[in-house]
Amino acid sequence: MADESLAQSSPAGSKEDGTEQVQTPKHPVEITEDTDISTLSAAQVYELNQARNLLDLTADVHRPLIDRIVPISQLRAEYERGSPSFVQQINYLESQGYSSLRRTRGDGDCFYRSVAFAYVEKLLHASDPSIAVASALSTLEATPQILESVGFEKMVFEDFYEVLEQLVKNVVSAEASVFDQKLTDEMLLDAFQSPEKSNSIVVYMRMLASAQIRLDPDNFAPFLFHPELGEMMEVREFCEHFVDATGKEADHVQMTALSRILRLNIDVAYLDGRGSTGQVEFVKFQPGETTEVTASSPICLLYRPGHYDILVKSVR
Repeated sequence: MADESLAQSSPAGSKEDGTEQVQTPKHPVEITEDTDISTLSAAQVYELNQARNLLDLTADVHRPLIDRIVPISQLRAEYERGSPSFVQQINYLESQGYSSLRRTRGDGDCFYRSVAFAYVEKLLHASDPSIAVASALSTLEATPQILESVGFEKMVFEDFYEVLEQLVKNVVSAEASVFDQKLTDEMLLDAFQSPEKSNSIVVYMRMLASAQIRLDPDNFAPFLFHPELGEMMEVREFCEHFVDATGKEADHVQMTALSRILRLNIDVAYLDGRGSTGQVEFVKFQPGETTEVTASSPICLLYRPGHYDILVKSVR
């Protein structure tokens, strides 16, 4: 039987209740800046997101892959002309203590890059980094064998794995560090702004999500839909086209898979302009087990149609 927690993992744009169904539009729909996103089908939202990703990639080629933290007021200023529902939701987030965000480049890999950065940063700022790193490594070091078990060749992924593993180890040890010192916030940012290192980690994170889906087909298969056509896909086909390939937006299936294989709590705040109350829906992705990892504070991302950034909560 399919895992009920994946009900929220139906095609792109669905939420926790899993009620949205994919429908292929019967007639062309003109989508403008004034279009209410809530009136679009999942396929139309996907097409809009892919178009925005392309525009972001061409318009923001000079934007860092991961940027420095900025006040959320900067984001609000971008919506103050003509998007009152978004402004209302940003105000709600700020009232809940989310005062800042860390932007990522809109290149289709923003979910994976955001999670990877926040994953290492969380270890760096843990109350006891030694324990946090030991726990993370116990999970991370098991993943190469998992990848091999589902058909990935070691020679293909080992270099990508080593980049991530070294960053995690450098949180508590200067051994093998090119800087000959333990990881700092500035070094972490430099690593993720380096295309070679940052993209290597993104590729490995995608492989992890793909491996988890392939490893557990009975649970994931009922939720694997083509984001444009709304047709069900085979596990291998879905992974090869939408998970392994870079530049493809992550859906709830991929978020669930990555959360499970790395045993991470991931909360996603949906800034989508829906509703009239201004409240923001948080969708929670959890490994599905009660452990110290799941009890810890989650990685928090901010979703806007077609894009993910890291949401930062004030320390009180």
